[in-house]
Amino acid sequence: MRPAVVATLVSACPLVLGAAPADAPLPARMADTGGGGQLITAVAAKAGSTSGTVNWWDRRDGRWVKAGSAAARFGAKGLVAGTSRKQGTNTTPTGLYDLPYAFGIKPAPRGTAYKYRLVRRNSWWCQDDDSRSYNRWTEPRAADCRAAHAEHLISYGTRYAYALVIGFNYERPVRGRGAGIFLHVNGRGATAGCVSVSADAMRRILTWADPGRNPHLAIGTASGPTAITRY
Repeated sequence: MRPAVVATLVSACPLVLGAAPADAPLPARMADTGGGGQLITAVAAKAGSTSGTVNWWDRRDGRWVKAGSAAARFGAKGLVAGTSRKQGTNTTPTGLYDLPYAFGIKPAPRGTAYKYRLVRRNSWWCQDDDSRSYNRWTEPRAADCRAAHAEHLISYGTRYAYALVIGFNYERPVRGRGAGIFLHVNGRGATAGCVSVSADAMRRILTWADPGRNPHLAIGTASGPTAITRY
């Protein structure tokens, strides 16, 4: 009978170690949530998906509680691990990221506490691998950042009415991995690598986000190598 007892103990190990049950809120099943009290999750069914769901969560009394939900769009070529993404592939990078600041062509929604930068006519986002301003806002456009390799932010109209900078490849940029990955308002279809939601959802997210609670954003799939629970 001893082997049977050992097998029982081994099978119980995940419960002893505190693995969250399958019906627990998504953040409770993730490997990491960034250590803060707020989290945004962006989930697609599979790596080739161009749509999915964004939820935002609050941690209250040690438990994660959903604060809102919205339909989302992803890159036209689906999702790929952020650590291996290549620039210009129209893929959304999976992973767990901070949210450095918000910006928009429109003024910040009333009640926004997040640092918010208003887009002006000379506001650009540099995506030029050869520029010292790679993956940075530059105003005016930096002399070493070619216009053909930069986004003139004001020209994006409703899409950049409201946005949050996603900290993908931001703190220590790797040339060629990608630049200008945002959570922003929907356009006509899939994105070039960003995550997008409705304008109403962006307004709700911006008025919900509390910089003092260190919000992060996790992007991933429901299962597989890029499953959001791995991040």
